[in-house]
Amino acid sequence: MRILLDECVPARLGREPVRHEVRTVPEMGWASHENGALLALAEGEFEVFLTTDQRIIYQQAVAEFTAALVVLVARRNKIEFLLRLLPELRRVLENVKPGGVQRPGTAPRFPATRSIPALRGPVR
Repeated sequence: MRILLDECVPARLGREPVRHEVRTVPEMGWASHENGALLALAEGEFEVFLTTDQRIIYQQAVAEFTAALVVLVARRNKIEFLLRLLPELRRVLENVKPGGVQRPGTAPRFPATRSIPALRGPVR
């Protein structure tokens, strides 16, 4: 699978998804292009556009493009935060569909129900 890494994604992350061909926007000579132009340029050349720009979903008609959009959602756009998403990213890449949007990192981090500690002593 051919993956295009957006400029906002640390290039080091591109070395991680093994079994895939990963290129960065600057490597392709497409630096400083807007998101819509990048998605259009990626048409036919890449199956996945990988970004951390969460606004892209609301700014672009993603379904019109054949490349799937994968938006990594982390607390910060630093490599140490993004590396934590690799297991989920690998699962997403196995099931990605053309024109689809996936957002690794948005799954709940805590169980839906929490136990409440027992109260000690009488309640007043």
